[in-house]
Amino acid sequence: TKQLQDASLRVELDGRNEKIGYKIREAQLQKIPYMLVVGEKEAQSGGISVRSRKSGDLGAMKPEEFIKRAQREVRDKAVD
Repeated sequence: TKQLQDASLRVELDGRNEKIGYKIREAQLQKIPYMLVVGEKEAQSGGISVRSRKSGDLGAMKPEEFIKRAQREVRDKAVD
């Protein structure tokens, strides 16, 4: 979360002991634009799994890749 916050992105960590499906559904109902999942597999690879509210599962990527994508989206939205 620190890396994302340092990139001026709003971040909220959901560390509750709930099933991932429940957390995803709750985030969808709250209309959260992106959900980043870091499980054992992601922690080992140093990556994150990304889900978009608009596009669904975007797959695994490095945190730096997501930061660039999110910053580009914010910048493009500000221009519109």
